[in-house]
Amino acid sequence: MELVFPTIEMKQAALEFRQEHINQGETHISGSGSFLQAEDYESWLEKITSAKTASETGWVDCSTYFAMLGDRIIGTTQIRHTLNSLLRYDGGNIGYGVRPSERMRGYATKILALALDECRKLGIDKVLVTCNTVNIGSAKTILNNGGALDSEFIDARGEAAQRYWINVS
Repeated sequence: MELVFPTIEMKQAALEFRQEHINQGETHISGSGSFLQAEDYESWLEKITSAKTASETGWVDCSTYFAMLGDRIIGTTQIRHTLNSLLRYDGGNIGYGVRPSERMRGYATKILALALDECRKLGIDKVLVTCNTVNIGSAKTILNNGGALDSEFIDARGEAAQRYWINVS
């Protein structure tokens, strides 16, 4: 598996990936830079490209990747290069998600590990990762990648969530 920045050539595979989430009734694709809400693939691609250097817009710089296994998109991850007060409270440095048909196969653990490698390259020493308290699979993914539980909180949606820190260096 490898992390790949999305390209226009990946459009058909990306749209199939997106449709699979829609077919499952999901309203969000974690770690995708709001791909599900995008008007079209091209505008989403433009958005995530400009987000690499978003600091002048008031947002933090971030990198969004597809997790690829051959030519199949297994999941997504987004790495926020820094934390603002909102991300420090809810969201953290890394978001990740796995396509519905590929869940519970260990892919999330690998995607997070690859995202941590990217953080090392960016010079990020310590990352914050959050998940809903009821998402036992995500908590295990974070723990399997060296996460240490910091605290529990109520997220922006009013749900119980947890903050984990991972030392990257």
